[in-house]
Amino acid sequence: MEPTLKRTLGLRSVVLFGLAYLTPLIVLGIFGVVAETTRGASPSAYLIALVAMLFTAFSYGKMAAAFPVAGSAYTYVRRTVDSRVGFLVGWAVLLDYFFLPMVIWLIGGSYLSAQFPGVPSWLWIVAFVVLTSGLNLAGIKVADRANSVLMLFQVLVLAFFVLLSVGHLVGGAGVGSLFDLTPFTGTGATLSTVAAGAAIAAYSFLGFDAVTTLTEETIEPRRTIPRAILLVALIGGGIFVLVSYVTQLVHPGGAFADSSSAAAEIAETIGGSLFGAVFLAGLVVAQFTSGLAAQASTTRLLYAMGRDSVLPRRVFGYLHPRFRTPVFSILLTGLVGLIAVRMDVATSTSFINFGAFTAFTFVNLAVIALYLRERREGRRLGPVAYVVAPAIGAVIDLWLLTQLDGHAITLGLVWLAVGVVYLAYLTRLFRVPPPEIDFSEQQGSESASHA
Repeated sequence: MEPTLKRTLGLRSVVLFGLAYLTPLIVLGIFGVVAETTRGASPSAYLIALVAMLFTAFSYGKMAAAFPVAGSAYTYVRRTVDSRVGFLVGWAVLLDYFFLPMVIWLIGGSYLSAQFPGVPSWLWIVAFVVLTSGLNLAGIKVADRANSVLMLFQVLVLAFFVLLSVGHLVGGAGVGSLFDLTPFTGTGATLSTVAAGAAIAAYSFLGFDAVTTLTEETIEPRRTIPRAILLVALIGGGIFVLVSYVTQLVHPGGAFADSSSAAAEIAETIGGSLFGAVFLAGLVVAQFTSGLAAQASTTRLLYAMGRDSVLPRRVFGYLHPRFRTPVFSILLTGLVGLIAVRMDVATSTSFINFGAFTAFTFVNLAVIALYLRERREGRRLGPVAYVVAPAIGAVIDLWLLTQLDGHAITLGLVWLAVGVVYLAYLTRLFRVPPPEIDFSEQQGSESASHA
């Protein structure tokens, strides 16, 4: 008899996993970029992103209850809309996966470069790529064992950051008050700048849906997973709004010497060089561990696609005979990561968000498709929960998609065009259904190592 995963996780454990995946410290990692884009109104950007994510999280919860299996957006759209559309949504998400490790390494490299200006920034990025790829090639699951410790460390750094910020403000620095509307209105902020900032801020939320990968290890998944998805989005969003608000009070406006590493400068301002060093260490460790897990998850997805002949099996379905790791996929993601040498944080996070917003939009549409299908079969679902709410979520996601960096939109559309051509090849010009990705064999490892 084949072994199966044991259902041991309750709501608390699943929520903690989701929050660890979000990497709460990332709100400070990209604070400067969001504040610069919004002209000093970063909390407003996070509030808009939070609203969008809550509508979408509600839709993910509905789909997770209806289809308690791994595969997330790919599976939901395939099961409710069309197998070919599902493939293209999965293809769009693949863009997200491809660039996620690159962005993580870029943010970590930006902070190290600002702290050690004598060392070329590209050297830090290459070091991240080589070290992370080497560990993943060897099959070392550092992120699996470090998740809880890392989460605690991040919470402590964030708590000290907020407390020191409060002390700084009480002392009369910054805006000199704990309650002020300036962080929400900014200095010359407009709806357009805040929306552009929200499109970047949404990067901080990526992974709230990752708890769906724990479906087969969760007690009462049809009830627990939807609640966990909403709680992760809500708690994570609350942290992002609070921390960005306090940080914006300490540093009003969006002008920085280097926006990609602004929070390190603010940390030193509020806590001196010692806390500045602790903050940098915390951010770099978080980015390293997150990058390690993100690359591992990406390569698992590529391996699943190769194993099921969605991608060339001989290449992507190959495992190293000794280490049992997908060598080609690891090397490929490492090479993609080197693109960070010529990228900036704002543009690279937009690449990530193109795939994410595409998936989010179609998950909302999948809920509506499920409503229509159930209605045709004589079963009635609530129109507010299954039509109105997902329609609002889809509209907001599409709106944020249009606010992304122009280069990101261009790259995303090119990527989708390539996906259409590849889909035509796989389906003999759309005459047969595309191959289906089976996530069951990778479920356990993904659920533990995504960060």
